[in-house]
Amino acid sequence: MKKNLGTTDKLIRATIAAIIAIMYFVNIISGTTAIVLGSIALILFITSLIGYCPAYSIFGHSSRRNKTNI
Repeated sequence: MKKNLGTTDKLIRATIAAIIAIMYFVNIISGTTAIVLGSIALILFITSLIGYCPAYSIFGHSSRRNKTNI
């Protein structure tokens, strides 16, 4: 499993996950919306931690900077 997420991409994913979590804990979202957004937040958080996005692999995309491109 080759990492395909760059630093900025990881930061954006983790920030979105944190915002969704905060919205849940201050009761801005609830019910089905909370379940759906919570699932999305969990996926975003996990992918930001491991640095790999399966969807990026399917489409051959990578936001990670290669050392040869610097």
